[in-house]
Amino acid sequence: MIDTRRLAAALMLGLLAGCADKGADAPLATRLQTPVAQYRTSQGPSGQDAHVPDFATRNFAPFARQNAIAIALREWRLFGQPVDDDDPEQRPDASSTAVKPERLPGLWERVGEYWWIGQDPYEAEVAWTGKHDSDGTPFDYVHDGRFAWSAAFISYVMRIAGAGDRFAYAPNHSTYINAAVSGTATGLRAQDPALYAPQNGDLVCAGRGHARSLRFANLPTTGGFPAHCGIVVGRQPNQISIIGGNVDDAVALTHVPVGPTGLLAGPDGQSLDSRYSWLTVLQVLYDADAESPLRD
Repeated sequence: MIDTRRLAAALMLGLLAGCADKGADAPLATRLQTPVAQYRTSQGPSGQDAHVPDFATRNFAPFARQNAIAIALREWRLFGQPVDDDDPEQRPDASSTAVKPERLPGLWERVGEYWWIGQDPYEAEVAWTGKHDSDGTPFDYVHDGRFAWSAAFISYVMRIAGAGDRFAYAPNHSTYINAAVSGTATGLRAQDPALYAPQNGDLVCAGRGHARSLRFANLPTTGGFPAHCGIVVGRQPNQISIIGGNVDDAVALTHVPVGPTGLLAGPDGQSLDSRYSWLTVLQVLYDADAESPLRD
């Protein structure tokens, strides 16, 4: 059993000593040099999950879709229940006077918890927050794309819901998308959005930037690519509701159009959504499959 007082002391020593941000692409051996990661790794398999609550690590309850949805909805309420149906490519650049939710008191710390709990111990990003790098230094207010936390949010939801080692926790979406396609993430099954209608609790994922042209047939890729995923929290005629992180710097709900049978794409694989190029649906293989109440 982990001595929490010793853990706190070890973490404090690590913070006082300071460590350079090695970056998400640094070799694993290099990224393990942080005092926090060294402490965790020295504890063995159970120590590596010391930052994850016992109820999630030991699965006090089954890994259930209604729990994952409830966690996502809870975080959405925490951020003020924003609804964002804008095209992300059309959003204006943030100004230096803009109020970003991720930087507000109480919320920047919450984003830090997404990083701390959602990532594996060796990831340099575990020490990030909604406005600080791993040294505790505030990062640039406007050009903060390097610290995008949407994948950290999804990883957090899956971790707290009890996915355990069945999810490929990562600071980017492409890692767990590729893991689902290759079969290395045993709790996920990648589905063609032209053939499979997303269910509550599934993840829907879109390519972004240069990856907007990617199609399901192109997966898995040999390297990473920019993407965004949200968790389905409700289904209605002709649309689903998803919740994602770092949507306009908040946890936000988005309405996504679907066809008559609930599909995200047409027979040609083209997304029915003009804003997002939906690439795949990640069917989450929950232990318990009770549906949650539908939302609008």
